[in-house]
Amino acid sequence: MAVSLAAFSYIVALIVDAFLIFFAIHHVITFDELKTGQKNPIEHCNTLNPLVIPEYSLHIMINILFLLSGQWFTLLLNIPLIVYHLWQYYHRPVMSKPGLYDPTSIMNAQVLTAHQREGWIKLAFYLLSFFYYLYGMISSLIQ
Repeated sequence: MAVSLAAFSYIVALIVDAFLIFFAIHHVITFDELKTGQKNPIEHCNTLNPLVIPEYSLHIMINILFLLSGQWFTLLLNIPLIVYHLWQYYHRPVMSKPGLYDPTSIMNAQVLTAHQREGWIKLAFYLLSFFYYLYGMISSLIQ
């Protein structure tokens, strides 16, 4: 039995989405540690900034697979988050290293709350995407 490109892209998306869920959980936990004062801002930013580019590239990679396999509805569901990632990276603070989080402004209450909310929203999106990809994989394997 041969696996179609759609089934392969959903299988890869499930595996990659599991990593993205772990990235989002790490994001939420580290912002909670920063909010409670268990971590200093420099350590926090040094922990999260190296994960920004891999998270964005993994998400774009699975969407390229969906584009190649013709899964238009799945791609349409992911386009808003891709646009948000690109917009956020384009409007990031000026830093010498790649990343989004600036240690000098991260302790601002509004910035901290916004980043924490963003982490929860991404976690919810990746969890819902995981179950949708599971459904898509099963339905494409049945066909």
